[in-house]
Amino acid sequence: MDYKETCEYLFNSAPLFQNVGQNAYKEGLYNTHELDKYFNHPHQSFKTIHVAGTNGKGSCSHTLAAILQSAGYRVGLFTSPHLIDFRERIRVNGEMIPEQNVIDFVEKHRGFFEPLHPSFFEITTAMAFDYFREAKVDVAVIEVGLGGRLDCTNIITPEVSIITNISFDHVALLGDTLEKIAYEKAGIIKDGVPVVIGEFLPETYPVFDEVAIKHNAKLCYAQDDEKIARYRFNSNGTITYMTDDYGKIVGALRGDCQIWNTNTILNVLPLLKEKGFNITDKAVRKGFHDVCSLTGLMGRWQKINDKPHVVCDTGHNIGGFGYIAEQLKRSVALVKKKGATLRIVFGMVNDKDISGVLALLPTLATYYFCQASVKRALPHEDIKEKAKTNGLIGQSFPTVAEAYEKALADSTEDDIIYVGGSSFVVADLLTYLKK
Repeated sequence: MDYKETCEYLFNSAPLFQNVGQNAYKEGLYNTHELDKYFNHPHQSFKTIHVAGTNGKGSCSHTLAAILQSAGYRVGLFTSPHLIDFRERIRVNGEMIPEQNVIDFVEKHRGFFEPLHPSFFEITTAMAFDYFREAKVDVAVIEVGLGGRLDCTNIITPEVSIITNISFDHVALLGDTLEKIAYEKAGIIKDGVPVVIGEFLPETYPVFDEVAIKHNAKLCYAQDDEKIARYRFNSNGTITYMTDDYGKIVGALRGDCQIWNTNTILNVLPLLKEKGFNITDKAVRKGFHDVCSLTGLMGRWQKINDKPHVVCDTGHNIGGFGYIAEQLKRSVALVKKKGATLRIVFGMVNDKDISGVLALLPTLATYYFCQASVKRALPHEDIKEKAKTNGLIGQSFPTVAEAYEKALADSTEDDIIYVGGSSFVVADLLTYLKK
């Protein structure tokens, strides 16, 4: 098989969450332990940092990886989902796993994992850990796929655990209350391993306390330990933070949510230093400033074009859109001053709270509803009809590319175009633009 055929094999032979949703989720860690034994426990060959949470996992994971790279460490990074290329999920010092490694892994080991019937994510996690051992990484930043307690990344014993926040997402699998979801996320807390909680709520605070006490784990609530004295949004989209520990930090990642993510990361760093990591102030500043170039991160309020101003963002649930909605309100105010228009290219998948998200979106915008190229994507006509009940008016298109091109054609130089609603909408956009 060549690389394209190998990816098609992975996508089609194992249950893939982005296509079939919760049917791809395999509860329990039996397959994970069997794969781990077969590969002779590769995760024990390097240090790890474990990152869970409803939103912000990707930004925190990539930024921590960038900081550690800047400090001179050889860093593995395992994240999901990918936007353009499967190999985005598995990186060492920002470089994607080579195509040949993916091909060789599948051809060499398919005889073992085919009778096991693992999920796509279980195979991918095993591939990542095996590759990180082969690449001799010093440390790997591991992002949880879904939940925490029963996620197949949860066989690691990290140096530090991080839970960014808790909000409603994947309720059919993780529970229909914040307490239940917090319990699943708190499943990554290990005996004696310090844990940083980025944001907490009255419902989640006692859950984290209880689990941390049970595991004798040092618990740090970043929300109660503000490391940022003040911040400002810059005209080029970056954010400048004034901090007590590192002075001025310029963060490349855009968006309101990055304030919380940055404070979470700044609370993690002292714990890593206690664990023996040599992280200089210069490395911290460089990691924040160069995170995208160092790690390949995409889709976080990412600027696509100048005139009109086009951004895309992978936020896809109520928690994420709480921040995005505020940014869109500012965009409305900005275009009104110029007599311009906010245009929103929008699509979602079928296991999200679309009514809740639509209620957060601005009515003073022109909409281009679309359908991502995954089986879980909501039909564009259905989104258009649901949106009408919230006063959101626009056209619908069968693909992201058609919706985007129409928005672009309708725009003046002063307009703003936002593309989002789902990681898969952003993935389709970036794939289309790359062609």
